[in-house]
Amino acid sequence: MTANSDALSELKRGTDEILLESELRERLDSGRTLRIKAGFDPTAPDLHLGHTVLINKLRQFQDLGHEVYFLIGDFTGMIGDPSGKSTTRKPLTPEEVSANAQTYKEQVFRILDPERTRVVFNSAWMSRLTAADMIQLASRQTVARMLERDDFHKRYAANQPIAIHEFLYPLVQGHDSVELRADVELGGTDQKFNLLVGRQLQQQAGQPPQVVMTVPILEGLDGVQKMSKSLDNYVGIKDAPDDMFGKLMSVSDELMWRYFELLSFRPTPELRRMREQVEAGANPRDTKFQLADEIVARFHGQAAARTARENFVARFRQGAMPEEIPVHALRAEGDGIPLAAVLRLAGLVTSSSEGNRMISQGAVRIDGERVADRNLSLPVGSEQVVQVGKRRYARIRVEGGS
Repeated sequence: MTANSDALSELKRGTDEILLESELRERLDSGRTLRIKAGFDPTAPDLHLGHTVLINKLRQFQDLGHEVYFLIGDFTGMIGDPSGKSTTRKPLTPEEVSANAQTYKEQVFRILDPERTRVVFNSAWMSRLTAADMIQLASRQTVARMLERDDFHKRYAANQPIAIHEFLYPLVQGHDSVELRADVELGGTDQKFNLLVGRQLQQQAGQPPQVVMTVPILEGLDGVQKMSKSLDNYVGIKDAPDDMFGKLMSVSDELMWRYFELLSFRPTPELRRMREQVEAGANPRDTKFQLADEIVARFHGQAAARTARENFVARFRQGAMPEEIPVHALRAEGDGIPLAAVLRLAGLVTSSSEGNRMISQGAVRIDGERVADRNLSLPVGSEQVVQVGKRRYARIRVEGGS
């Protein structure tokens, strides 16, 4: 594979769509520095890991030598983005926009390279437009086309009000791309319509249309709803190291892989190897430690991540377990012992079938982390505290056969 093929492969990881991928390949092959755009309306003062899915992708472009335009929508924020909303969104005041925008600038450089980032505000050009200019911009899109957008279509069909100014939002976002002469624009899957409007307006302005890249909406800690501060299922990038580490350790084993795909900077082949190791019997808790280490270190430094891990282990050992736990040295015939058999041999359950049932019910924990994989084995050489229910504990030491 060529260097650009490798780069494209890594850029595609964790994306939902690229329109058009052939255009992105051509621009990467051109050798010129590309203008990569992403817009953020400063609707809340703090960013969480859900926001960083897109910001991480921007950093990937920077690592390839391209320039990022981090656009703060101080003008569009006063309109209110209707994307994915069933009602008209309350516009922000200029004071709210200004305060939130300042915190965004402080936070994004925990990920982005300041040397390759240009922070721009769309009020810089939108505030210069006259009423006649806005009318001319509005003339470039039809009401029928606007109503093709899913959220507008649903609200129209349900006889719910749509304010005229909401139709202006995708037009202004698209005009931002014209002003910046963007080569690529990134956004969440709910932004696809707006991003395509940018392509259309650039073509009308005689510019090469931007490549559109959409990224998934990250699920929150519950694994169901999208990450959101209002749902209290979020990890804030300003969270204290201990809080951030503990929240990440609380995600399910399956959600862990989703977080690795969308939040980690580890190469794809390394993630593939890690997953194979877990499927072969490695403790997913240890892999989850690596996820929490990486994320906490990104925002607070390696020393803070190391301390957060030590504090997490200490809290569990001191607060969740009884002082005296029976030790069971179990001898494995192969590379490890199936967890259900471990539970039976340690006297935590009466049979392997009961052990499997307790695992399926989420009643089994290893070193404080709930496990749900009935195929999990404890490998030779490991020593872990296994818990069933609230009161049954055993320290398991797995030894090799002889």
